[in-house]
Amino acid sequence: MQKFENSDLIYGLHAIVEALESGRVNKLFVQQDLRGKNTDKIKELARAKSVKIDWVDKLELSKMTDNGVHQGFVAFVSEFEYMEFSTLLKKVESQKSVTILILDELTDPHNLGSIARTADATGVDAIIIPKHRSVGITPIAVKASTGALQYVPIIRVTNLSQVLDKLKESGFWIFGTDMNGTPYTNWNTAGKVALVIGNEGYGISPNLKKQVDEMITIPMVGHVQSLNASVAASVLMYEIFRNKN
Repeated sequence: MQKFENSDLIYGLHAIVEALESGRVNKLFVQQDLRGKNTDKIKELARAKSVKIDWVDKLELSKMTDNGVHQGFVAFVSEFEYMEFSTLLKKVESQKSVTILILDELTDPHNLGSIARTADATGVDAIIIPKHRSVGITPIAVKASTGALQYVPIIRVTNLSQVLDKLKESGFWIFGTDMNGTPYTNWNTAGKVALVIGNEGYGISPNLKKQVDEMITIPMVGHVQSLNASVAASVLMYEIFRNKN
């Protein structure tokens, strides 16, 4: 199977629809016995963007995606373009209200995709992830985001601690999540907000905790006193969104 230079593999209906609409698809593969409105939509978009379809069997698609849930659609797309941190700072410099998510060593691509999906829905300006010990933009993350990763700027940085310092210099308040903190319903989300979401297992790293201005907590009454990283992030993103609207 041909692999395009400087390209990534993605799969799943929504991810490929978004990629076709944005003109990023280099090569498209569709399950040969697939019929219906979704297939018709993909064919129409491919025709409009002059993208040739290769019709292959389901087994071949499963091999390409390591048995991922491809729904009969696989594509090679232009390599994901991360935004530069300096570009983000310039972009939001004159804005009074900004929301940035900082994901501290998340490792599950499903969480990254789900967070990006909610970030797009709530108008988050950007997501920052570290280059090391962290998940990047993988086919699973793209599929879990249902196309949202086409729209939410993602920034990869070498040192999150330095990023927090620069954000503070630019007028941002840094918030983190913790069992002990300000209930999110009493959270002042006005202005420029940078929200740190910790690793799925051990939370926010100790060094970053020292730089956080205020810890935010989501009160719980159940037996399990923690939420999935993407669920916690979603609750807090919607709180920021609610206060803006």
